[in-house]
Amino acid sequence: MKLVTAIVNKEDSKTVCNELLKAKFYVTRLATTGGFLMAGNMTLMICTEDERVDECIDCISRCCKQRTELVPGTATLGVGLETTMPIQVTVGGATVFVTNVERFEKL
Repeated sequence: MKLVTAIVNKEDSKTVCNELLKAKFYVTRLATTGGFLMAGNMTLMICTEDERVDECIDCISRCCKQRTELVPGTATLGVGLETTMPIQVTVGGATVFVTNVERFEKL
């Protein structure tokens, strides 16, 4: 058994979960917040058989695409003045971890 932990953008999470459920994966969702942009994410925990890990990751990658967004940024002008200038950042995609599961019980 393997535990697939995927951190996905909040906007992609509903689509990803629906696709995983259609493919007969059981998903536990945890609402999380990213550290850099302080934006909403969803952490998905999927326990599956070793031979289905690639299928699970393919399902996630089909639904989570990277994109660019403008977010507010601040810049100091050097004389005690600050201005808010938007900066372009890449969001979306998925961060996926696969770990061994020593014991799994569904109670």
